[in-house]
Amino acid sequence: MTDLKDWTPRPLPAHEPLEGRYVRLEPLDAAKHGEGLYEASSVADAGDRFRFLFENPAEDREAFAAWLEKVEASKDPLFFAVIDKASGKVAGRQTLMRIDPAFGVIEIGNIYWGPLISRKPAATEAQYLFMEYVFELGYRRYEWKCNNANEPSKRAAERFGFKFEGIFRQHMVQKGKNRDTAWYSVIDGEWPALKTAYEAWLSPDNFDADGKQIKRLEEFRVVSA
Repeated sequence: MTDLKDWTPRPLPAHEPLEGRYVRLEPLDAAKHGEGLYEASSVADAGDRFRFLFENPAEDREAFAAWLEKVEASKDPLFFAVIDKASGKVAGRQTLMRIDPAFGVIEIGNIYWGPLISRKPAATEAQYLFMEYVFELGYRRYEWKCNNANEPSKRAAERFGFKFEGIFRQHMVQKGKNRDTAWYSVIDGEWPALKTAYEAWLSPDNFDADGKQIKRLEEFRVVSA
């Protein structure tokens, strides 16, 4: 059993940029990111993309500006804009949330990855940058939670290396419906092998001339386990 007699609270995450090869995470700034994020969030299939988020797609720029002002000021959740480096455009947003420095626990949430990056290496890297930062700060536990009906989110969690921990029944009410919540986590002892796998998968050598992966992330996880 791990000896934690010398455990001390972890630092709060700083609201500062995180730089990757494919994306850059920037503290959400209404003036800087607002128009780009509105455009990324107003795509034709926005209804499907927002289905399991607590908010709906903004009806207009005025409504979006009101939401943006609120979340920009939030300390928990802590919002970041996801910048697609290939185009320089705002491609989505995500947060660090339920931040518990006393026990070293933090969660990724409020994820919206628009068409520019969804199902692409950039989205995987956006998640990886958070995970790397959290464990570099010395946190012990990094969580992913989602509506149990959200099958794509559950598949993503498993692909990213999170371990399923169970279902919290009748955990929330979301858009007028019951939400049973599926819980997943990565803990600090699992991170070194995951880090190696992510870095191997994200390497340009793992993609062909058309940008298609040569090996799946799960294959690198098996090799590095």
